[in-house]
Amino acid sequence: MKTLQSKIVNIIGFPMDLGADRRGVDMGPSALRIAGLKEKLESLGYKVIDSGDVFIQIMERQKIINPRLKYLNEILRTAKSLAAKVEKVLDKGQFPLCIGGDHSMAVGSVAGISSFCRKNKLKFGLIWIDAHADMNTDETSPSGNIHGMPLASSMGLGNERLANICGFSPKIYPENCVIIGARSIDGPEKINIKKMNPTVYTMADIDKLGIHRVISRVLKQFKEKVDYLHVSFDLDSVDPSVAPGVGTPVPGGLSYRETHLLMESIADCGCISSLEVTEVNPILDDKNKSAVFATDVVASIMGQRIL
Repeated sequence: MKTLQSKIVNIIGFPMDLGADRRGVDMGPSALRIAGLKEKLESLGYKVIDSGDVFIQIMERQKIINPRLKYLNEILRTAKSLAAKVEKVLDKGQFPLCIGGDHSMAVGSVAGISSFCRKNKLKFGLIWIDAHADMNTDETSPSGNIHGMPLASSMGLGNERLANICGFSPKIYPENCVIIGARSIDGPEKINIKKMNPTVYTMADIDKLGIHRVISRVLKQFKEKVDYLHVSFDLDSVDPSVAPGVGTPVPGGLSYRETHLLMESIADCGCISSLEVTEVNPILDDKNKSAVFATDVVASIMGQRIL
């Protein structure tokens, strides 16, 4: 993998809550900023630009046209806007840090990164850290919530409008994608995972192997295969005892130290080129505890060390 990390970090907020049922995650970008995200990055020597938030129309001003793809039109519109912003940041040689918002944000962020990689002939690799695989489609989703579909659509599965955002598909090849921390996967969704066959490390795998061995395997797998590495970090990958402020908490997640060691190991490879943090929900949090933890996790992946 090439070292593409820039010393200029460009924060892009995506206050999206249309992809999920539980409200409040649209305040995630504000919670992360209040938790000192910019200041922590600056203390590590980065120049930080905050580009503000992508405008997203609130749920109350919209109607659900297709219950299998809730709020599809607005998610597509805003995802295209985010994709353009991310690609522009990369064109400038900066490091895009997308903060959300529910995980439907990845429809746009991954599209923008993939577009940048295509025109620069870079092989795109993706680490998806999440309690959920997000490999549902409109045909398999039990809820119709698009935050459970972004990885599937990025691989070219499901609704054509989602899969072909920015005019091409797929955005990521399954062999260049690894899911870490999965522990809540819908039955029909498992069929999509087996069909596309990305590498998946469930929490059971992490229990057996240890997080250091897992991430070492992943980075070794990517070393010769990809030129560009994006990390998509869903806060619900972490155990709710550590990060309660998420919309879809699932017991038995990554511990405090497992999460930091995972991020520190990625940082040690010096190969990460972009990052997104999703599903921070301050309404369900305790005094912004989860957002503070998330900003510390970002600091770890960006180079912060104990000593």
